[in-house]
Amino acid sequence: MKYLSFLILLTTISLSVFSQNKDAILGKWINSSGEAHIEITKRSDKYFGKIVWLKEPKDAKGVVKTDVNNPNAALRSKQILGLEILKDFEFSGDKWTDGKIYDPKSGKTYSCNMSLKSNGDLNMRGYVGISLIGRSETWKRVK
Repeated sequence: MKYLSFLILLTTISLSVFSQNKDAILGKWINSSGEAHIEITKRSDKYFGKIVWLKEPKDAKGVVKTDVNNPNAALRSKQILGLEILKDFEFSGDKWTDGKIYDPKSGKTYSCNMSLKSNGDLNMRGYVGISLIGRSETWKRVK
């Protein structure tokens, strides 16, 4: 009887931890360079992120920074602050996959996966084609 009770308790705890992990990335994160804060939100069952703070929101001339490197000329006048750079991530197992990350510095969009490290940091892996060919970054939660 003790074994059965322990097994039920363990299963209940495991399921509650699993359901909490799904939304564990929600909130504000600072990128690895410290230049931007990105807020990750959820819409339906997908996760998105937009820039909500910039260390330097204006260029050297005092002009608000815009998405000048965007391959779509119609979007180049859009401000960097408020720009959605993470799109369409889905939670799968213990990570968020099948999303896209946009780099406003280069104007390029990459496939991306995210996972939480044991210390609570967010591991970002952007890549072209397969995940082996790419670059990783670590984001920290904004306190």
